[in-house]
Amino acid sequence: MTTPFPFTAVVGQDDLRLALLLNAVSPAVGGVLVRGEKGTAKSTAVRALSALLPEVAVVPGCRFSCDPASPDPACPDGPHEAGAGTSRPSRMVELPVGASEDRLVGALDIERALAEGVKAFEPGLLADAHRGILYVDEVNLLHDHLVDLLLDAAAMGASYVEREGVSVRHAARFLLVGTMNPEEGELRPQLLDRFGLTVEVAASREPDQRVEVVRRRLAYDDDPAGFAARWADEEAAVRQRIVAARELLPQVRLGDGALRQIAATCAAFEVDGMRADIVMARTATALAAWAGRTDVLAEDVRQAALLALPHRRRRNPFDAPGLDEDKLDQTLEEFSGSEDDDPDPDGGGPGGGGGQPAPDQGPQGGDTGARPEEGEGGQPQPSGAGEQSAVRAAEPFRTKVLSVPGIGEGAAGRRSRARTEHGRTTGARRPRGALTKLHLAATVQAAAPHQRARGRSGPGLVVRRDDLRQATREGREGNLVLFVVDASGSMAARQRMSAVKGAVLSLLLDAYQRRDKVGLVTFRGAAAEVALPPTSSVDAAAARLESLPTGGRTPLAAGLLRAHEVLRVERLRDPARRPLVVVVTDGRATGGPEPVALAGRAARLFAAEGVASVVVDCESGPVRLGLAGQLAGELGGTAVTLDELRADSIAGLVRDVTSTRRAA
Repeated sequence: MTTPFPFTAVVGQDDLRLALLLNAVSPAVGGVLVRGEKGTAKSTAVRALSALLPEVAVVPGCRFSCDPASPDPACPDGPHEAGAGTSRPSRMVELPVGASEDRLVGALDIERALAEGVKAFEPGLLADAHRGILYVDEVNLLHDHLVDLLLDAAAMGASYVEREGVSVRHAARFLLVGTMNPEEGELRPQLLDRFGLTVEVAASREPDQRVEVVRRRLAYDDDPAGFAARWADEEAAVRQRIVAARELLPQVRLGDGALRQIAATCAAFEVDGMRADIVMARTATALAAWAGRTDVLAEDVRQAALLALPHRRRRNPFDAPGLDEDKLDQTLEEFSGSEDDDPDPDGGGPGGGGGQPAPDQGPQGGDTGARPEEGEGGQPQPSGAGEQSAVRAAEPFRTKVLSVPGIGEGAAGRRSRARTEHGRTTGARRPRGALTKLHLAATVQAAAPHQRARGRSGPGLVVRRDDLRQATREGREGNLVLFVVDASGSMAARQRMSAVKGAVLSLLLDAYQRRDKVGLVTFRGAAAEVALPPTSSVDAAAARLESLPTGGRTPLAAGLLRAHEVLRVERLRDPARRPLVVVVTDGRATGGPEPVALAGRAARLFAAEGVASVVVDCESGPVRLGLAGQLAGELGGTAVTLDELRADSIAGLVRDVTSTRRAA
């Protein structure tokens, strides 16, 4: 067995360690979501925590880790009689990103259930994690339906498996920890809210601290057991402190003054619902127990707010997470004065907390004080001949639905039709591999003609493996939405480019909500460039779009050819994900010999491969040439104006990107 890196040997990351320890003291806090760039000890700290948790007593032979002092009366392995049990270390169970639903919640043997009427159940990872830690690395890449199952079990403390009227329930109480790199995409707001605490982590910029990180890591890699032995005393001290805090927790008093501060803070920061208030109360109580106190102080409330509120304030994926600490201190001071609370709201939390620093306000997060013509610090951005600096995007709006034709088999999402594991049942087929979704009527129909030959004599149906039928279901998939944006001089008028960026930003927001991957190709001057390779991080695309300068010629053919190359490479990486190309241009093409003919030939490459496309026509003014419509015809797609792109426009019904192709 591999020796884990000691928890107490992790350098820095005070907030991360504190959040994990608070959940170890009080699992009711609701888990931790750790956000940060790669290489910041996220996984190392989580895996190290399991070694600090006290051992658990379990019923011998129970696959669901029932507590012998109070066994679960509904345990599938029960009933158990209360009595002495055996002890084992707390488990840390990892949920792989590519896990199936059966691997997570467990699986029923449908054939035995139908033929014999028995609940033959194979436990999943939720059962393994009961009374331990369930760790999900890259939780933002986990399929939505798995995240829903995971968070429902965490909230209810139980897992339910139901298949065609056969159901199994077992206890599933665990410490949920998820880690994610925001560059690879965000979690949906409603899923973010289900995590009790969140922590932003980043690599230190202090050379001395970075040196110490490298020194400890090299020492651990050379001799894991010896390195762990050198930290054994510190590990034992933290383990004892967790046990002491758990014993003290029921005695901690949450006074009315602290409750008023919690409620006022949640109201001041306009968080949705009441979950934030409850999580803050539990976190503040755990902080007091961790500090060895029986009263919750204002400093506990402050630290709880810094851990529980930042991820609940985001209104869209382009908002930077964070908390205004000046506003927090002002709110706590305004509602202080209770005789049972500490009047000083500026104290730091125990364990060297301090929460998350206020984020730098970027183009999407707030006003930097710089005009659109200026870069950071208000300094003019350098520009080449004919180039204009970036302008801000107009306010985003709700867009019409753009979808890919046909039925795909890509990753679950919310844009185009696809054959999926979840959705409405459309038919049945023989299972390929393990049966996951039984089509009961088709199974009975397949087995019925053979009952006499199989010697059926009782009421039970004699079912064989060959009779089983898998239900085929239709749902929605996420697509690769590749934006090809014209940033040439013909688009450079400031009011016009602001509207164009607002439209692309609106489509990016729509892509986020529909769980798409996005990419960004821009063209201007003499060439095109991939401003953002295909990614699940729409906020990264929004940041690149915001800083996009304009000017120069219009190499439309170069932009289309570069987009075609991006799709070719991405098709090799993810062949099941179907693309949707969105070209944002006025249709003009300049530079080089026969630019219009070259653009037409490049566009026909997409039509020949059946790539779904739409052209957002940015032409304005009383005289319009209709070049964008001609480009859409060459692409085999359709064209929409900026006004028609709005979902609430009067221009017409929702467009499908294949309407032109179908009409032809």
